Amino acid sequence: MLQGMFITIEGPDGAGKTSVLNKVLPIFSKELGDKLLITREPGGNKISEQVRNVILDRNNTDMDYRTEALLYAAARRQHLVETILPALKAGKLVLCDRYVDSSVAYQGAGREIGMPEVFNMNTFATQNIMPNKTIYFDVPAEVGLQRIAKYRDAKNVDRLDVETTAFHKRVNEGYKQIAARNPSRIIVIDATQPLNKVVDQTVEIVKKIAGNYFKEP
Repeated sequence: MLQGMFITIEGPDGAGKTSVLNKVLPIFSKELGDKLLITREPGGNKISEQVRNVILDRNNTDMDYRTEALLYAAARRQHLVETILPALKAGKLVLCDRYVDSSVAYQGAGREIGMPEVFNMNTFATQNIMPNKTIYFDVPAEVGLQRIAKYRDAKNVDRLDVETTAFHKRVNEGYKQIAARNPSRIIVIDATQPLNKVVDQTVEIVKKIAGNYFKEP
């Protein structure tokens, strides 16, 4: 039995997920200590990080779209069994930057290989283990791309960041469809707001979702 709570953070490129997680990490760590795990996808452990490097390498321009989707699913499987599930079994609160929704939006919608097909592939990879809740940072594709161009260091711009605006618009539309189909799981935050407001809302939402973790002993 999984005793912990699994919350994922989703959003298109430039939505500010990483910036928000960097702000909330010290807040939650101070209150929760070793009851907290903040991790990311693709990545989160040695093997999954190696797969991440292959997927996001800007030199891998010839990568087939289905190969890309399979690599994401493979990295996710390793991340799940090696990192996420042990934390949940130990009763921890797990906050994960990206999970299945990302693949469905990016590869299913963005790459146009089919949202149901990519979801089914990931159902196999994860054995249908989905988060308790998902916080979705909503931002228009144009705004996200402007942020990447303005704030992200060139060495941190990956293969997906440099895709066309049309690709990123399809990703956004994919996310909107996912949110519309899963209203009980997905909580939407307007990520065009100033960073401090998005951080405050994220903290409030997480504490509401995982209230038991923040109660005084």
